[in-house]
Amino acid sequence: MKKIRLGIMGFGHIGRQLYHLASSSEEFEISAVVDIGDPEILRYLLATEAPEGSEYLLEGNYLHNGKFSTRMLSSDQPSEVPWDVFAVDLVIDATGRFGRREDMQSHLDNGARRVLLSTLPMDHIDRVILRGINDDSISEEDRMISGGSATTEALGLALQAFSEQVDIASASMTSVHAYTSDQSLQDYAGPDYRRSRSAPENIIPNTTLAPFWVQRILPGFRDKLDGFALNVPVQRGSLLDLNLVLEDENFSAADATQLMLGASQALPDLIGAASDPIVSSDVLGCSQSLLFDLKATTKAGKRTLKVLGWYESLGHASRLLEVARTYASLKQPPDARPTTTTLGGDQP
Repeated sequence: MKKIRLGIMGFGHIGRQLYHLASSSEEFEISAVVDIGDPEILRYLLATEAPEGSEYLLEGNYLHNGKFSTRMLSSDQPSEVPWDVFAVDLVIDATGRFGRREDMQSHLDNGARRVLLSTLPMDHIDRVILRGINDDSISEEDRMISGGSATTEALGLALQAFSEQVDIASASMTSVHAYTSDQSLQDYAGPDYRRSRSAPENIIPNTTLAPFWVQRILPGFRDKLDGFALNVPVQRGSLLDLNLVLEDENFSAADATQLMLGASQALPDLIGAASDPIVSSDVLGCSQSLLFDLKATTKAGKRTLKVLGWYESLGHASRLLEVARTYASLKQPPDARPTTTTLGGDQP
C-alpha cells in the first residue's frame, strides 16, 4: 500500500501528536518536519510523550522510528521550505502562526500539493473542514484548507447534534481552555494586556474564532451564536460550556441526556458520552472531539439549557490526519507542481 506522505511545519504539541499517530499507523509517512528547535531536543520531547514501546533515533538530519525516516529541517518561514524535494502529498502547518493566504501560498509555491492548517485561518481560504459536519463539501480543487480547531470541532458537533432534534433560538459558549504555548509563564509585556499575564497563575479571558466559523459552516446559527474563552492554569484538557435558548419549553434536561447518548452512538469516533463524574485530567488520551458530560446538564427557567463537553488536543490531531487521508484519496490539484528529486543522506 502506498503511504500518504506528509510534511509538518511546527513540532510543538500538536505536531508531535501528529507524528505519534502517523508512526502508529500503516497509512502515513512523515517525510519532513520543519522547526527551529534543536533536532536532538525535539527528539527528546517526542520520546517523553511517546506511547510505551516507541523508540526514536536521530542520525544526522534524519529521525527514525522503525517505520519511516523523517528529514529534520530548521526554518521559521514557509517560503524557505523546499517541499517539492520531499514529494509530500500534503503539508500540515501546525505552527499556529501562518494562517494567512500569503503564507499558505508560500507552501504551495515551494511544491506542496495542498496545505492544511491546524488552526483557523485569518483570511478566506478554499475550505474549513470540521469532521462529521461538512466533510461532504471537500473538493479536488481545494489547496488551502483548515482543519478548524479543537474548540471549533467540539462546538460544531454539539450544536449540530442538538439542532437536529430541537429548534434553538440562540446559543452562547465559553471555552474553558488549557493554556497554550504562546502564553507567558511569568507576567511579560505582550501585544495584549490580559495575555501578558502569567498563564499558570491566572484565569485569563480571551477571544475565540470558533463562533465566527461555526456560523458559516452551520448557517442555521448565523446571528444566533457568540462566545469567548477562558485560558486556565491547566496544561491539557479543555471544557466546552454551552448555553442553548430553546424554542421548545418542554424539552427537558433528561431529553438532552438521551440526545447526547444518541449522538455518541451515531458518531462514536467523534463524540463520546461520560456518565462518570470526570474532571479535566480524565479526558487526556481521548481521541474523540467531544465528550459530553452527562452529569452536568441543567435547565434554567423554561428555555435555557446548559450542557458541558470535554475535549483535548489529541482529538484534534486525529481529525487532522483524517482530513489529510480524505484529500490524499482525491486527484492531485490540476495546478500542483510535479514531483522532482528526492534527497538522500545528509544533503542540505
